[in-house]
Amino acid sequence: MKQLDGKIAVITGAASGIGLALTETFLAEGMKVVMADVDENSLSKTASELEAAGAEVLGVLCDVSDASSVEMLADTTIKNFGIPHVLCNNAGVAPVGPILDTTPEEWQWTVGVNLLGVAYGTKAFTPLMLEQGEGHIINTASQAGLMTTPVLGMYCATKHAVVGFSESLYRELEDTEVGVSCLCPEFVKTEIADPKRLRPHWVEVDETHDTYQPLLAEAIHATGIDPSVVAFDVVEAIKMNKFWIFTHDITLAQANRRFEDINADRNPSPMV
Repeated sequence: MKQLDGKIAVITGAASGIGLALTETFLAEGMKVVMADVDENSLSKTASELEAAGAEVLGVLCDVSDASSVEMLADTTIKNFGIPHVLCNNAGVAPVGPILDTTPEEWQWTVGVNLLGVAYGTKAFTPLMLEQGEGHIINTASQAGLMTTPVLGMYCATKHAVVGFSESLYRELEDTEVGVSCLCPEFVKTEIADPKRLRPHWVEVDETHDTYQPLLAEAIHATGIDPSVVAFDVVEAIKMNKFWIFTHDITLAQANRRFEDINADRNPSPMV
C-alpha cells in the first residue's frame, strides 16, 4: 500500500500516546481515521479538537476486551466511512508487579486488552479487507514481546503472545493483499505506566503493585521517545510492507542475546 491518501484507518487506544500519534500522522497522510478508545473523556476531547481543525475523524467508544464491542466498532466504521484499509490493534495496558503477587482479575484484564483485543480486532476487520482486496494490519506488541524483565511478567507474557499471533497471521495472509506488521517499541513517552486511570473497578490488585508503577513511569518519561517517531515508523512499514517495526536499536540486540542463550543451551543471561 504505497499510497495512504484517501484511505481509511481504524486505531484502538487512539485517544492518547502512540494511538493519538498514529491518528495525527495518518490524517497528515490524507486518511480518514476512526478513533476507538475506552477512555470516553479523552476520546471525546481529542476527536472534537481534531474535527474542529478540519480532520475527518470519528470517535467510537470501544472496549477491545469485549468481542461484541469490537464488532460494533466494525459496524460503525463501515456505516460512516466504509471498509478500512489500515487497522492498528494498538490498545494496551502495562500493570507492574511480581508474578507471585498478581491476581486472577489482573490477568483477565491484561490478557483481555493486550491479547484478546488484538485477536478480536483482527477477526472483525480482516475478512472485510480481504473482500476489498487491500489492507494492512499493525499489531502493537513491544520490545517486551522479544525479551523479558522482572516485575513485568503479565505484560511480557501478553506481548510475547501478540508477537506469535502476528507471525502466524502474517503466514496465513502471506499470499493475499493484506499485509501484517508487528510493532515492538521500547520506552515511548505515553501514559501506559498508569493503568489505574483505565483499570475497571472489578480488577482486584495486590497493594504492592501500585508501588512499582511510578518507577516505570519515571523511566519511560526520562528515556522514552516521542510517539510521533513511532507513528512515522509505522507509516513507513505500511508503505514498504515490512513485518518487524523496531523503534530502538537496543531491541534487536536484546532479542539476539536471548537467542544466543538458546543456541548455547544456557540459562537466560542477566539483564544489562
